[in-house]
Amino acid sequence: MSKYLKHLITQDLQNRLEGVNDALLVNVIGLESNDTTTLRAKLREKGIHLLAVKTTLARRATEGTPLEAAFKDVDGAVALCWGCEDFVSLAKEVTAFSDGKEYEEFVTCGGVMDGEQLTPARVKEISKWPNRAEQLSILSGQISGVGGKLVAAINGPAGALASQIESKAKDGE
Repeated sequence: MSKYLKHLITQDLQNRLEGVNDALLVNVIGLESNDTTTLRAKLREKGIHLLAVKTTLARRATEGTPLEAAFKDVDGAVALCWGCEDFVSLAKEVTAFSDGKEYEEFVTCGGVMDGEQLTPARVKEISKWPNRAEQLSILSGQISGVGGKLVAAINGPAGALASQIESKAKDGE
């Protein structure tokens, strides 16, 4: 491959990965072409992009970006997955596909989150975290729980006082 062609491919990768800060590396070697096509379609439905890249070209393209750490100790061809509503959702979806029986060759090789290189074990651990929607529901439950307790604490003495006043009013009649 000529230097000019490598430069063009590197530029294309940089353009595609512009704005991507977190991603996963997966191995797709060994998948049959029909399986690859169906896997890509299923990932696309969930808003996940899958791009098979040559590691050396990907290293050049991600130099100076948050994705640079992902390709530090990786050799051979890998595929890069990014997208979904947040990184935890991405990790959940990719881990579900890699743990399934349908695509046995589809294996998570690591990734990068917040500029930190991730091991496959760490990706599996992250996939068990609550995603953004789950975190928001937990947070709103905690906020409303405290609010409910506060309202009960305020209304409790006031309700007792109101019932005492009502009972004295009935006694006075």
